[in-house]
Amino acid sequence: MSDQHIASAYDRDLEGVQARIMKMGGLVEQAILDASQALEDRDEEMAEKVRAGDRVIDELEELIQEEAARIIALRQPAAGDLRIVLSILKIAGNLERIGDYAKNMAKRTSVLVQMQPIAGAHTALRRMAREVETMLRDALDAYIQRDAVLAQDVINRDRDVDQMYNALFREFLTFMMEDPRNITACMHLHFIAKNTERMGDHVTSIAEQVVYLVTGAAPEESRQKGDRTSTDLSVAPTAPLSGEE
Repeated sequence: MSDQHIASAYDRDLEGVQARIMKMGGLVEQAILDASQALEDRDEEMAEKVRAGDRVIDELEELIQEEAARIIALRQPAAGDLRIVLSILKIAGNLERIGDYAKNMAKRTSVLVQMQPIAGAHTALRRMAREVETMLRDALDAYIQRDAVLAQDVINRDRDVDQMYNALFREFLTFMMEDPRNITACMHLHFIAKNTERMGDHVTSIAEQVVYLVTGAAPEESRQKGDRTSTDLSVAPTAPLSGEE
């Protein structure tokens, strides 16, 4: 088999697994939007759609892992190409976790529809989720375009998500102190806000992989988290729901 034929087969394999990454990314983007919309609209049917759709995301991640492992075993890629394959594996893992968090949001929605709504909270959470979804879209675009500048912009924007979370955390504390009847709903909402903030962290990790892929080095400055809630009043963690990840 000629070297040219081997290179062509490798390129096809790589294009195939990268196409799966983009498909997976699109599904995760939609899951974020649908989960946040279901929360705002108190739509249990849409929330269930998000929960069911997470299986497809998980299956895609497993398939990507298998294909990437096969590429490494059969093609034995050199340093630059190996970096691409390893980045694909890490991006797929981050996408899978973001999908889990969207599913968790949908599970909490099914509980929250049975409770008195907290004024403005659902809209604020949807705004936060949309920011994360936009960051994810840009991170995936940066990956396809090999655009380290756009990827770095995504990394910087994670601070905005952290600030949104901090503001919501304080707001939920206020609601709980004003009326103890709000405590249960606010705890569920806080859990959703924290999961959304963690989505932002995983999107940032994807962007960091793009920087590494393009430059061969990690981003120059260590990312500082803008989550300051650990210095505020302590809030007892909400118990995870059945099957929550």
